[in-house]
Amino acid sequence: MRVQKSNLTVKMKKIAIACDHAGFEYKEYLKKQLSEKYEITDYGTNSPDSVDYPDFVHPAATSVENGENEMGILICGSGQGVQLSANKHQKIRCALVWMPELAELSRQHNNCNMVAIPARFIAKELALEIVEKFIETAFEGGRHEKRVEKISFC
Repeated sequence: MRVQKSNLTVKMKKIAIACDHAGFEYKEYLKKQLSEKYEITDYGTNSPDSVDYPDFVHPAATSVENGENEMGILICGSGQGVQLSANKHQKIRCALVWMPELAELSRQHNNCNMVAIPARFIAKELALEIVEKFIETAFEGGRHEKRVEKISFC
């Protein structure tokens, strides 16, 4: 999606988002807050009814892995389940984040392409601050590049 501003065309970053039942309220909040700035693709779940998070995480992670989306946001109660599922994908580096500084470092030093949010442990407003910091922070490269290249085992 492109946004026309004056005579300039600005390409919006494409972001995948997915959650389980514990993260549903946060997912809806984040989508609403981010949708004017970013192109958001929602991989579910679509209600607060109990679900299995891998069913939603894997399609979102696959979309980042294959370049359909640039980054991904995952939300569950603790953030652990969604992060573990996403990190099973060869080209995914998903960080469990509960403060903006960790979001920034996960991008700068680890070139993470997905972020996991623990909905039961942080406020929605803090989740938004974390996600915005994550999306807008660039990878530093340099001395971190060789370390990131060693993460994938296969």
